[in-house]
Amino acid sequence: MKLVWFRNVLRLADNPALRHACAGDEPVAALFIISPTQWQQHKMAPIRQRFMLAQVDELGRELAALGIPLHLLRVETFAEVPAVLANLCREQGVTQLYANQAIEIDEQRRDHAVSAALAEQAVSCHWLNGCCVLPPGRVLTGSGEMFKVFTPFSRAWLKALDEEGFVIHRAPTARGETLPWQPLAERAWVDEALGELTPDPRWPVGEAEAQRRLNDFLEQAVFDYGETRDFPAIAGTSVLSPYLAAGIISPRQCVAALQQRLGYRPQSKAQPGFVWLNELIWREFYRHLLVLIPTLSMNRPFKPETAALPWSWDPDAFAAWCEGRTGYPIVDAAMRCLNATGWMHNRLRMIVASFLTKDLHIHWRLGEDYFMSRLIDGDLAANNGGWQWAAGTGADAAPYFRVFNPTTQGQRFDPQGEFIRTWVTELADIPAAYVHQPHDLLRLKGRQDYPAPMVDHAVARVRAIEMFRSLEK
Repeated sequence: MKLVWFRNVLRLADNPALRHACAGDEPVAALFIISPTQWQQHKMAPIRQRFMLAQVDELGRELAALGIPLHLLRVETFAEVPAVLANLCREQGVTQLYANQAIEIDEQRRDHAVSAALAEQAVSCHWLNGCCVLPPGRVLTGSGEMFKVFTPFSRAWLKALDEEGFVIHRAPTARGETLPWQPLAERAWVDEALGELTPDPRWPVGEAEAQRRLNDFLEQAVFDYGETRDFPAIAGTSVLSPYLAAGIISPRQCVAALQQRLGYRPQSKAQPGFVWLNELIWREFYRHLLVLIPTLSMNRPFKPETAALPWSWDPDAFAAWCEGRTGYPIVDAAMRCLNATGWMHNRLRMIVASFLTKDLHIHWRLGEDYFMSRLIDGDLAANNGGWQWAAGTGADAAPYFRVFNPTTQGQRFDPQGEFIRTWVTELADIPAAYVHQPHDLLRLKGRQDYPAPMVDHAVARVRAIEMFRSLEK
């Protein structure tokens, strides 16, 4: 018996672990392990848990239709996994375990422990690359080291892809008669562990849905992506991040679909489609970086010297940022959107992260954790990379003297205030000319339903620059 352990790749197509397990005639079974306490410790958002489990439900039905049973096990933490998995392998007569690699430090430690425990039972473990186009350790400098800077990584990544290409693994064919599948919502122990399982209707699960979104984006928006991607009121992005984070679609499938749509693989900014491809390369870079520097999984800065920065931990200021009542409309709209939907536009992520760290001078770790606790697409590598970039502590970080002005960012990327008025309902009747700085008009109207700016940006900017300059001394 071969066992496929589903973790971070919840799909049938382009699933290397599933594909390799299904080679040959030996029986195949599948496994998913629910770890509620561990998920809480990792700040996994409830909306992300529901999204993931809805996909597991979909996956269970699809596997059952192929004659592959999906076992569900529950543990509280990763520490319990080796023993529970070893017991399942004994019961089922498993001789080989297949899984797609995890890159986070806790997950890697778990997998090392699993390998050791199963080796005692003569069960061989096969760890495959299902989360990156090119696996960590493949894209190297001329001296054979992994990259720490994005631009040369991007060039080397494109070159390696040209030299090696990649394979899209097809979904397996049926291996037996259709099996019964009991939905997760009907399993009492699952409900007790996780509470309400109803997924958010704004985020349908399934590989077909992910492919539909990808195809719609490539047909309708990819050619204008470079011009529209920064405007949150415009549907200019793919909105595929939840599906990539859950492994419902693979980055290889995205690259292949882009290449098929264009008829070529773009190599520079001058070519249509490259800006979106570059975003996929950023995703790869942050994942490779997490493997190279495990301390990034441990709340440590990429630039060690920045650990000495005198960050604030002000709970009241942090709460105002979380709740979208900073007095800066674009910041407040973004945070309220996140709290309501579990998703935030990428430009807005940069704006609110800059505001928290450079205007409020609050430690990026608080923002990173809050995002993970709310985002449906929460992904440690991308989230940590983005936050450290904004805070000035990470790889390829913006120079410390480059601080986003939240007012001018709003004026530039939401010029008519459409996004702001959608989420900051107090400003719904404010004309576009005033919506980014509404306070004088509100005072004239005698209104106090929207807060004044909690900080003076010009003063806060100077303080942020002084914080970083102090490191040089």
